[in-house]
Amino acid sequence: MSDYILRTNNLSKKYKHDFAIQNINVTIKKGEIYGFIGQNGAGKSTMLRLVTGLTFPTSGSIELFQSDNVKDFTDAQKRMGAIIENPALFLHMTAYENLEVHRLQKGIPGKDCIEQTLELVGLSDTGKKKTKNFSLGMKQRLGIAIALLSDPEFIILDEPTNGLDPIGIVELRELIKKLNREKGLTVLISSHILSELHQLATKFGIIHKGKLLEELSSKELDEKCRRHLQIKVDDLPKGATVLERNLFTTDFEVMEDGMIKLYSHFEDVRKVSRALTNNGLVIEHLSQRGDSLESYFSKLVGGAEHEESYEGRSI
Repeated sequence: MSDYILRTNNLSKKYKHDFAIQNINVTIKKGEIYGFIGQNGAGKSTMLRLVTGLTFPTSGSIELFQSDNVKDFTDAQKRMGAIIENPALFLHMTAYENLEVHRLQKGIPGKDCIEQTLELVGLSDTGKKKTKNFSLGMKQRLGIAIALLSDPEFIILDEPTNGLDPIGIVELRELIKKLNREKGLTVLISSHILSELHQLATKFGIIHKGKLLEELSSKELDEKCRRHLQIKVDDLPKGATVLERNLFTTDFEVMEDGMIKLYSHFEDVRKVSRALTNNGLVIEHLSQRGDSLESYFSKLVGGAEHEESYEGRSI
């Protein structure tokens, strides 16, 4: 069995008569940056609050560090850091003083961890500057520093780029990559903006109206969104040879179902068609495929809404 940090089994949370999330099954392996994406109100924060113990599930279970035992789960949470919604900062204090308060609250021995953590998040030179005078990006980094103070193996970040300018977003993204690369930190990060997470996450979970629509790796997402010509001909080996010899390209894949995905010549449909037919091939299928990240997400969400509209109806 592969090591995993978090696994949920049919996790649900109901408030009065409505489900905030329903039957969520998520698996996050050690070392992954898991991007949890959905529109505002989709259930992302509810999911993260359940994992961090800020609320309790209506049904289902949560396994953290491969244990769902209540006592072990409580101990496992000590190996985790989190920022849910806004970081809890004391604005009249310096960055160092903020970390000192949280160090005492968490019972972390010694003060060496404070300077080390400030250095890690790029706030070691803030000196006596009060947190109220920090930029939003600096406040977010200080929030991450608080979450990192106990040297966790797993960190959860809820919409950490909200309100940040483009420079702040890039800085935060590079910090998370650095933590993952240098410390082996596993990260669960939520956002409603797919394009942000696409540059960061190694795996994605897409949630809509409390239901997990899809889980896929960054490679699978790239594959779905990369524009290409989808081709099927009556002689597959010959078709591949024509692409190489006549169109001078190897930028294509032959799929198990006999379809060819041609990534080059996307705008040259006629040229591709002519090359194939001139070499005696019968074209059984030829179409343009692929979406932008945003349109892929919109289609996935739109499809889910279309399915929901038919629930409970006689057809």
